[in-house]
Amino acid sequence: MTKIQINGIDLFYDIKGAGEPLLLIAGFMCDHAYWSLIMPSLVSHYQVIRLDNPGMGRSSAPNGPYSLKQMASDVATLLEYIGIDKVHLAGHSMGSQIAQELVLSHPEKVKSLMLLSSWAKGDVRFHSIIETWGNLPSSIDLRLYEKVILPWIFTDEFYAIPQMIEQLIEFAINYPFLPTNSTLYHHSQAIISADTSDRLKDIHCPTLVLVGQQDILTPIKFAQQLVQDIPNAELVIIEKGGHGFLVESPDAVVSVMLNFLAKR
Repeated sequence: MTKIQINGIDLFYDIKGAGEPLLLIAGFMCDHAYWSLIMPSLVSHYQVIRLDNPGMGRSSAPNGPYSLKQMASDVATLLEYIGIDKVHLAGHSMGSQIAQELVLSHPEKVKSLMLLSSWAKGDVRFHSIIETWGNLPSSIDLRLYEKVILPWIFTDEFYAIPQMIEQLIEFAINYPFLPTNSTLYHHSQAIISADTSDRLKDIHCPTLVLVGQQDILTPIKFAQQLVQDIPNAELVIIEKGGHGFLVESPDAVVSVMLNFLAKR
């Protein structure tokens, strides 16, 4: 277990593999393990760095609100601490927002950028969903909370796999490193407050925007805005996948990522 103390929190990180550094940042209610299904393919080519966002997994939680800009600053400090000057950077969902803030504040640290299930600024519907996700944990138990969230994450086809959703719920409610209700609330507020739409033009590194065809949480229109406004961006749509395509379609996702990285 490896941690560094930054801004009063203990930030957990994990490094595996060899080669050019590749940093992965997970999203809302997820820790570094969310990338597990694609890790074998990545570590055979890259030195992969993963971390737990504040309050998630093995990282401790701050006492109060924490912005995505602050999380990005923490990541920059982590890179300095472990002696890495420049990385390929990938973020999923909320992690993609942190990744955007990192490349905007420290462009010299990012060789290429991969934004998975991403957006620049959410619309009213999206913000309503995320606000609900932040408020609900104090009102319902975790099993019911998972049942509320998962339909937004996975496709009809994934739901049709016998016992798959039940197994995911059991895994989630028995996970040894559960976030507090306060963390989920503050993360949801950080997501709602984030907006990079007027700064996307300042992202100049090669950028991959990857979205699931059936993503109903962060739909294709969000990805299209990113590609339209980031100068060196390309869009790839995963045909069989929703917001949770890292779990549902890992082989397709990692194939696109590796193809993109191989050109950099």
